[in-house]
Amino acid sequence: MTDKTLRLTTAQAIIKYLSNQYIEVDGHELRLCGGGFGIFGHGNVTCLGEALFDAREALPLYRGQNEQSMGFAAAGYAKQWLRQRFMFCTASAGPGTTNLLTSAALAHANRLPMLMLCGDTFLTRLPDPVLQQLEHFNNPALGVNDAFKAVTRYWDRITHPAQVIQSLPAALAMMLDPADCGPAFIGLPQDVQGWAYDYPERFFEKHVHRIRRQSPDPLEITQAAALLGAAKRPMIIAGGGVQYSGAVAELTAFAEAHNIPVVETIAGRANLVQNHPLNIGPLGVTGSDSANAIAAQADVILAVGTRLQDFTTGSWTAFAKDAAIIGMNVGRHDAVKHLSLPVVGDARCSLTALSGAMGDYQAPAPWTQAAQAERVKWVAYTDAITAVGSGPNSYAQAIRAVNDLCDPRDRVVAAAGGLPAEVTAHWQTKDIGTVDVEFGFSCMGYEIAGGWGARIAQFEREPDQDTIIFIGDGSYMMLNSDIYSSVLSDRKLIICLLDNGGFAVINKLQNNTGNESFNNLIADCPTVPHPFGVDFHAHAAAMGANAETVSNAAELGEAFKRAKAADKTTVILMNVDAYEGWTTQGHTWWEVGTPHVTDNPKVAEKHTEIEAERAKQRKGI
Repeated sequence: MTDKTLRLTTAQAIIKYLSNQYIEVDGHELRLCGGGFGIFGHGNVTCLGEALFDAREALPLYRGQNEQSMGFAAAGYAKQWLRQRFMFCTASAGPGTTNLLTSAALAHANRLPMLMLCGDTFLTRLPDPVLQQLEHFNNPALGVNDAFKAVTRYWDRITHPAQVIQSLPAALAMMLDPADCGPAFIGLPQDVQGWAYDYPERFFEKHVHRIRRQSPDPLEITQAAALLGAAKRPMIIAGGGVQYSGAVAELTAFAEAHNIPVVETIAGRANLVQNHPLNIGPLGVTGSDSANAIAAQADVILAVGTRLQDFTTGSWTAFAKDAAIIGMNVGRHDAVKHLSLPVVGDARCSLTALSGAMGDYQAPAPWTQAAQAERVKWVAYTDAITAVGSGPNSYAQAIRAVNDLCDPRDRVVAAAGGLPAEVTAHWQTKDIGTVDVEFGFSCMGYEIAGGWGARIAQFEREPDQDTIIFIGDGSYMMLNSDIYSSVLSDRKLIICLLDNGGFAVINKLQNNTGNESFNNLIADCPTVPHPFGVDFHAHAAAMGANAETVSNAAELGEAFKRAKAADKTTVILMNVDAYEGWTTQGHTWWEVGTPHVTDNPKVAEKHTEIEAERAKQRKGI
């Protein structure tokens, strides 16, 4: 023990502490924090900026173009690293910080670690009201930073330099906790950032962290083994938690040992490769006929590492009402959903323990063979709909053209609109953990920013591979500035921009509920007297990217080859049909609100049709 101290400002102490936190990944010792994304303003440049400058080698700072996109990039980075490493985001007080709210919500919904270090108003209040301060007349301590309490797992405002000693370790412990992982927010009043304190030297010593592996309760394993071991039609749902646990090998071994069919969630895509005989396909609203067919018949369902979101469960109509669910999850909240039999623990430990408890049990061969037969039919359908020239230009054709030519370790990124469904349905996984479809928050604008963050992470381990982004024109228009970031930072992306003239998938939902096209496609906006399209080719080129416009999926494939060979970001533009070419199969029911009273007979008819499916819905059990 030593009483030696270092006199540092609050900001300097934060950065020095982060610089000395490490984690071991695959036998390599790495900094836990890979760096950060920052946009400076008066609220963070003078003090935090000063500290970051001195640490610029240890914690590289990427200049952002938009605070929201910085948060998306941090989420993409953490996801690529399977939550083993994180990035921080720093923004000035006021609108710079509030721009991070949406990305904090995305990280929260997806259970991803991200640290936000944001400016705050002066603790002394002597200069109040200050630039960009939001005044609450009856509560002077309340400010815009308090809004982050709803979208973070950890929130603090540093009101004295000594608080850093407690706050930072607590934030990191949360971000490394498999059950409680999410974004952390630390508000830094502008005066407090520069205040000095005599910090214990030991606080800044190198520390190597590890991520806890929680063993399951033996009684829960015994109960789960008894239930699953008596199943006649068992099924495994493999979620994103399988990959975060590093349990893909254990999942595969478990399924093979017990001959149980496996279906994947959206977050769990790429848990199994395409041609694995027990891979029956993606499940749910944006799933496959094969997975949905066996889900409807399964008598016992082992749900591993999944939140059981509505797109997975078909708003809880995908399963038989008397099917039993075993919730295997490191998070108690997820393990007990819909009265599941819980197995609370790490997926790798739990699968190994459960397999041992089940002995030589195997699912009946006719059941597994029937599931595999369903899979064969689904693959035939996807092969047909994705074939070049099978109809008007479509998402499905573009996806297949790229899928056929990509390297096994290339990473594909998609998020909102119609592309998540199409990628989930048609992407043929060549290697484990290579798909990022952000559908936890389904946030338009994540694609390019999140892809940039993923590429930064990918470059640290697999620099010769590519990050491939599928994005529609609607999402592109919302957030595209990190094309420029990718070129500036020399982190190449391949962006497939598929233009259908607006928000076509919501137009489809609008039509499918009996409504007329209205305010989704540019051509259907009543306030647009002369519709026209954006010159995306010129726009992408203006941000320094290579740009190509192609006429069909065959030309897209050739352009993709050139993009692979290029040394900087390429944007490939192809127009797709807004009405034809959608994947019409593989969908369960999805609960959306429809008018109970309307003068429109088509809307009334669709309301009756949609409500009729509610009879299949499990009501909380």
